[in-house]
Amino acid sequence: MNKVFILDTGPLGAVAHPHANRELTQKLMTLLQAQDTVIVPEICDYEVRRNLLLEKLDQSIEKLDQLKQTLAYLPLTTDAMLKAAEFWAEIRRKHKRTADDKALDGDVILAAQAFLVGATVVTENVTHLEEFVPVLKWQDI
Repeated sequence: MNKVFILDTGPLGAVAHPHANRELTQKLMTLLQAQDTVIVPEICDYEVRRNLLLEKLDQSIEKLDQLKQTLAYLPLTTDAMLKAAEFWAEIRRKHKRTADDKALDGDVILAAQAFLVGATVVTENVTHLEEFVPVLKWQDI
């Protein structure tokens, strides 16, 4: 059975960077060759893109756009935002935080997107996401 993976901001940025992480890029290619699905979530595209725009890294922006054409792209939906609000409240009831209370909290939005499509999040930040969805450090792919 094919697996579904969704890229967190760190791995997505590492692949889009002008000096892309070759090991990670190879691991993603292996997933694609195995006919697994690799998803670029809109919330992470936003987080990576805003920094690339700030630094004027035009080549990286082009690479990010290419990734969105090559991999699956998951836009934000109302369902994802409703689930993110549930996750946000749930984690705070446990007296934990994934971000400042006044922050938008991209981690719960990413977790909601992954939850709704049954994906494992490929990340560098296991602790913020493992409360909600399956996670995997990219090094462990």
